[in-house]
Amino acid sequence: MTSRILTGPDGLKRCVWCGTDPLYVEYHDAEWGLPVKDDQRLFEKICLEGFQSGLSWFTILKKRENFRAAFDDFDFEKVARYTSRTVERLLTDAGIVRHRGKIESTINNAKRACEYVDRTGSLASMFWSFEPDPTQRPKRLTWEVLSSMSTTAESTALSKELKRLGWTFVGPTTMYAAMQAMGIVNDHVETCHARGLVEQARARFRRPGSP
Repeated sequence: MTSRILTGPDGLKRCVWCGTDPLYVEYHDAEWGLPVKDDQRLFEKICLEGFQSGLSWFTILKKRENFRAAFDDFDFEKVARYTSRTVERLLTDAGIVRHRGKIESTINNAKRACEYVDRTGSLASMFWSFEPDPTQRPKRLTWEVLSSMSTTAESTALSKELKRLGWTFVGPTTMYAAMQAMGIVNDHVETCHARGLVEQARARFRRPGSP
């Protein structure tokens, strides 16, 4: 394990954090780090990263379909209309994380998302505006380097902007995890088979707001 890389039964090298569970391996291979600009999926990632605070991501991943069912597939226009009665109902749902503060934060953030989209037309354009300059990224991303990057200047700036807009549960560490998940950065380590695939996807990706 000293290389912090796992070689699966299929012979592919992967980031060590995904382990060997098929659900986690699929998430690592087919989703994590691939660029996303759909506002609803971006909102989902922000909310689930907030729910993950203090827990393992795998705990959230195993419950993701339950979260989607409970929160109307993270359609933020629908979630923004949730009431105190909805909160009480969600607190009885054993399929999700029953944390009042995080549930209420999701509803609050849905309202803030609606406000932002009404003003500007797109959540994605805001999130992608915090993509770091490639020249400021590590030249070689090893596990040791990645382990020292729980926050960055960009995730801190994004967190500050969201808080200014009234969002909650959006600290710099949570925002960096979201940036990793939605492909704003490619944090697959150098020897991971997915790193090159993600780089190719990012090269083809048309950033929101780009001409």
